[in-house]
Amino acid sequence: MQTRWLVLEDGTIFKGKAFGADTDQWGEVVFNTGMTGYQEILTDPSYCGQILTMTYPLIGNYGINHDDFESIEPAIHGLIVKEAAVYPSNWRSTETIDEYLKKKNIPGVYGVDTRKLTRLIRNSGTLRGAVTRNEVEIPSIIEELNRKERPKDLVKRVSIQKPYVIPDRGHRVVLVDFGAKHGILRELTKRGCHITVVPYNTTAEEILQLKPDGVLLSNGPGDPTDVIGATQTIQHLFGKLPIFGICLGHQLFALACGATTSKLTFGHRGSNHPVIELSTGRIDITAQNHGYTVDLDSLNNTQLELTHQSINDGTVEGLSHKLYPAFSVQYHPEASPGPEDSNPLFEKFITLISNAREKKGDIIHA
Repeated sequence: MQTRWLVLEDGTIFKGKAFGADTDQWGEVVFNTGMTGYQEILTDPSYCGQILTMTYPLIGNYGINHDDFESIEPAIHGLIVKEAAVYPSNWRSTETIDEYLKKKNIPGVYGVDTRKLTRLIRNSGTLRGAVTRNEVEIPSIIEELNRKERPKDLVKRVSIQKPYVIPDRGHRVVLVDFGAKHGILRELTKRGCHITVVPYNTTAEEILQLKPDGVLLSNGPGDPTDVIGATQTIQHLFGKLPIFGICLGHQLFALACGATTSKLTFGHRGSNHPVIELSTGRIDITAQNHGYTVDLDSLNNTQLELTHQSINDGTVEGLSHKLYPAFSVQYHPEASPGPEDSNPLFEKFITLISNAREKKGDIIHA
């Protein structure tokens, strides 16, 4: 089996074996603590530009199926695992993880001490890294990693180019696609919503021309301050219709209200993050995937109310606007993968829409 290396910008080198595509790639190296759900994780657009490390040692044991994708094309730049299963066992499996990565031109490395790599990231923070097939080039790769600038066009890479519609007879929802997971669409269609998905740079005027009953701001990759124009769009929507932000959408919602964001040391990526709802004391176990957070102190001079916090580190997990029917959460209520504790947040969004329509005297869709 061919040898392959993971090289980090601090000079750390991990030697492993090759699987997936026969290509080199670079990106930000992050880790996910989920014990299952690797297919959904691999296809989450929020991983655009990142080399993903799975902390659970055996990945690929139930193969790849046709049902659990969260995007049509995965956006990750590489996959690092301790062991990649060669012979998956599941009645839904149609191919191995090695075959899937080859088909999608994504390189992988197995046989790596992922515990050591995870500890390194936790102590040093996320690092830029490269997957390479050529040991001779490693010194020049380290130099190049230290010269590279952080990409600022990640949302543009994963957002759709043109709007499309998923028709139904229920509430009309515009989903702004900053890198939306299919799970969000599934939750909206379950509730009979007529969904119009629009690109990340759609203006408020263009959204309002669609005459929606509500707007959902999706998840997505990268630094929220890189998404030029999004905060102005959200500001122009305040007071005109209900708004629900998820993950990157939550951060953009906060920025639009005057709060600030910052980069976490190693991010929150996994399926078991406990979050407390401050008004009730209820604790949900949540699925998360983000490297940035809303700064708690920056909420003081805004019209935002803190509604949820992380049990682990106290970071901001949920916000509500004091004047308008608008709220957001840092985690993923659609799960995919992960627990469905926070799934009722979609019902909250639908209720806000119904109340807003009743207030205007509109007829509620069947």
